[in-house]
Amino acid sequence: MSYSFPQATPSFPSQHPYGDNYWRAASRSPNGRLPGYGLSGQPTGLPSPNRLSPFLNNNRATLPLYKDKPYFAPKRTGPRSRRRKALYGGIALFILMVLWYCLSGPTWNGRVKTPDSAKGAELWEWVQGLEKEGSDKSGKQKNVDWDARRERVRDAFIVSWDGYEKYGWGFDEFSPIAKKGTHMIPGGLGYIIVDALDTMMIMNLTSRVQHARDWIQNSLHYDQDSQVNTFETTIRILGGLLSAHYISTKYPNLAPISDDDTGSPGEDLYIEKAADLADRLLGAFDSQSGVPFAGVNLNTSEGVVSQLNGGASSTAEATALQLEFKYLAKLTGESEYWQVAEKVMQVVDNQKVEDGLVPAYIHPDGKFRGESISVGNRGDSYYEYLIKQYLQTSELIYKDMWDQSLMGIRKHLVTYSQQAQLTILGERPDGLRGSLIPKMDHPTCFLPGTIALGVTGGLPLSDAKKSPEWSRRQDEEMLLAQELMKTCWATYLTTKTGLAPEIASFATDQPPKTMTDMYPPSLPLKSVSQSLDTEDKSQSGWRADIQLQNMELYNLQRPETIESLFYIYRITGDETYREWGWEIFKSFMKHTPVVEYDNHYRFTSQHKRSDGTASSSPSSGRIVGFTSLDNANIVPPLRRDNMEGCWLSETLKYFYLLFSDREFIPLEDHVFNTEAHPFPRFQPSGELRTGWKRQER
Repeated sequence: MSYSFPQATPSFPSQHPYGDNYWRAASRSPNGRLPGYGLSGQPTGLPSPNRLSPFLNNNRATLPLYKDKPYFAPKRTGPRSRRRKALYGGIALFILMVLWYCLSGPTWNGRVKTPDSAKGAELWEWVQGLEKEGSDKSGKQKNVDWDARRERVRDAFIVSWDGYEKYGWGFDEFSPIAKKGTHMIPGGLGYIIVDALDTMMIMNLTSRVQHARDWIQNSLHYDQDSQVNTFETTIRILGGLLSAHYISTKYPNLAPISDDDTGSPGEDLYIEKAADLADRLLGAFDSQSGVPFAGVNLNTSEGVVSQLNGGASSTAEATALQLEFKYLAKLTGESEYWQVAEKVMQVVDNQKVEDGLVPAYIHPDGKFRGESISVGNRGDSYYEYLIKQYLQTSELIYKDMWDQSLMGIRKHLVTYSQQAQLTILGERPDGLRGSLIPKMDHPTCFLPGTIALGVTGGLPLSDAKKSPEWSRRQDEEMLLAQELMKTCWATYLTTKTGLAPEIASFATDQPPKTMTDMYPPSLPLKSVSQSLDTEDKSQSGWRADIQLQNMELYNLQRPETIESLFYIYRITGDETYREWGWEIFKSFMKHTPVVEYDNHYRFTSQHKRSDGTASSSPSSGRIVGFTSLDNANIVPPLRRDNMEGCWLSETLKYFYLLFSDREFIPLEDHVFNTEAHPFPRFQPSGELRTGWKRQER
């Protein structure tokens, strides 16, 4: 289909100086090009206010409130809006639940489903075959059965989940080798269960969804008199519940279950639990400025100041709560959720940081702390939620902020490796006037996919390029996304396990060359990086550019590279990105499984028992889980004995979507929160609207 802007769109006041003016003549050098940015100087290509976006359509403008009206009647306790908890079940529901458990028969061991040991054995046999076949890291292959590859991802999820279900059920963290769970706070919140729920829905794992839902209905409570992290609880628990509501209603054929709301599977329970949680989280925003406290006591709804960094929170955490609260506001009709989340963005933007690059810490008083600039840890989600807020609700103000920040990233943070000219996204720990440090932590690898998403809004690149709004600027941003993607892939290729270290440092010229040095205003951006020759194992070329430090070699099963591969594949259609993802998945399967032999557990890709003796029948083993690594650059790698929460909620989900058809959970209609929970896009209306304007720069 053609790439065109809808005509029937709402009118917005002119709030986007960076969309309308920053790229124009006022900022140009005498030759008509932008000075000092390595940009083409072509017209912006951004839509005017009456041609709002190629990413939104009229269907999203009619997304109803929950049951077409606010579901909870508001009540007041002090300055914040509260809602009565809807009461469900009672004695009748309790009796039904008891009967259900009793009649479940041998399928259940108490309340825990018996793990699918046959699946673990089958997966282990397949992994041993991988050891023999080797790999093809060069890229494209012919006649690939992507459905079969997707099923392998599903198998890995089933094995991981069943191990947790048997030995760690209800706990917030899980150690698959020790076979035990732990709580993050006394009593726990079942972070893993809620976080992985929509993954199970997407993978159509009905019985496991039913078990998770039963736990949420009967055991998920928020009355623990303990501090929780505001950010983590919002993106994992609130986001997980909202996504479960959305998937169960939008895609009722995925893991369909019967519940207490006939005709609307999962709807009442997930919204009830989400609104109850959000009401308690509102206390975190009761700060001097509206910037949330790092923690909140869910029992008392009181914000808790951070004990570190002088009470400041990471900027990424304080500014990545908006997608969740805005979607809940749409569902319930309660504008307070919207307003408190959006107020944070106004406070941040009013400080007028240089070139849209924010320091890594912000205090609840509304002021930044320190000067460190990073798009990785402590900064990543801020930039991610700028463009995603625009995609979620079509508010142009966030597109302007994203454009400004992306220009700042190009000007101040992009550099190039010494020999292979790999594109690097560095850090400036001493501010924009300080040194550029050429290192990337793994969370930085969210950016390639997010840049590509910002260029087309999720539409196929071939369609997006047909738009009359397309310009050289979009071409340059897509090229930047693909070059950064290549660098992230290189960090996987450089280790012995094929799994990326947490942090990769790079050799560069001294001082590092910036994008401005490489591309003066007269030159368009182009690819200069050398090919990643995977057969050459010598420490030369691109391999010499990547410098690994012993303390930074751990691998936390992170999702960011897979997330970017998913976005860029969906947008470009280039199968190379799928193949890169497949190689990474195989590396996880080879080097991170926990395998059981004759009642002994071990962690290694070699066919030995846990006592070090050779197994007489290695094929008789079975995988019972996967763990993160202490060192990903030795084989067998050193283990951590921790299944990271992101493994189930993000990493395996993005693998599954990467290997799925493009039309499955299409990018054009969805926005994923920073924990990979999909929400719908919609048009704001009524009190749910942009409540502020950017101050003049």
